[in-house]
Amino acid sequence: MKKIVYAFLTASVLTVTSNADFTRIEMGGGIWQQKPKGYITRTDGSGALNLNGTYTSDEKSSNQFYLWAYIKHPVPIVPNLRAEYVSVSDEGKTTGKVNGVTLPGDAPSKFKVTQADIIPYYNILDNTFWITLDLGIDIKLTQTKADVGAIGTFNGYSKTVNAAIPLVYLRGRVQIPSTGLGVESDIKYVTYGKNTVYDVRAKVDYTFDFIPVLNPGVELGYRVLQLKVDDGSTQVDLKYSGVYGGVMLRF
Repeated sequence: MKKIVYAFLTASVLTVTSNADFTRIEMGGGIWQQKPKGYITRTDGSGALNLNGTYTSDEKSSNQFYLWAYIKHPVPIVPNLRAEYVSVSDEGKTTGKVNGVTLPGDAPSKFKVTQADIIPYYNILDNTFWITLDLGIDIKLTQTKADVGAIGTFNGYSKTVNAAIPLVYLRGRVQIPSTGLGVESDIKYVTYGKNTVYDVRAKVDYTFDFIPVLNPGVELGYRVLQLKVDDGSTQVDLKYSGVYGGVMLRF
């Protein structure tokens, strides 16, 4: 997780340094109340998580902190940059064989994916008739940690796997004229074969203008993250969804 946070901060610093003539910066953070649902099944070999069985979510809601920031600059050829950070977590049970050991029953388990999104993008529309449209590529850096608790003669097991997933990024926004109210949605999406990953958000926000230059605001929205993988021997079908809310700054 430390490496992912470091990548998030480094990308933001480099962008500020290389685009000193930026025209707009926005950043925000808050809490995502997420509810997990789904399972992971491994039916052949050990795999990256060394699981030859099934992990099933208990579908218990949890609150996770999120961050986001973006920088827009006036250089047409150079893409703008957005960076995001969030974790999704889950508790459930694992059956079958883990790390070569057959479990004597349902082992309590925890599953967590920490992710940082590095998104270079272009403005197709930039508040044109109050409409903004962004198009880019999202490099989703993920760190997945699985913990299987002790049960019977099984002493427990922990495994961490890092990966990078490229996705298409599309964002649309409508600013309500003569108000601080905005409506926004974005999607990150990729599909190949039977594998699909998407991350969708929709929100409303309000920006206050009582402070010159620095404009604080609040946001409230709904987010859905879907991870679906089927390579014949491994099936992953995990979904995290729920409302989120936070604060933001524009300057």
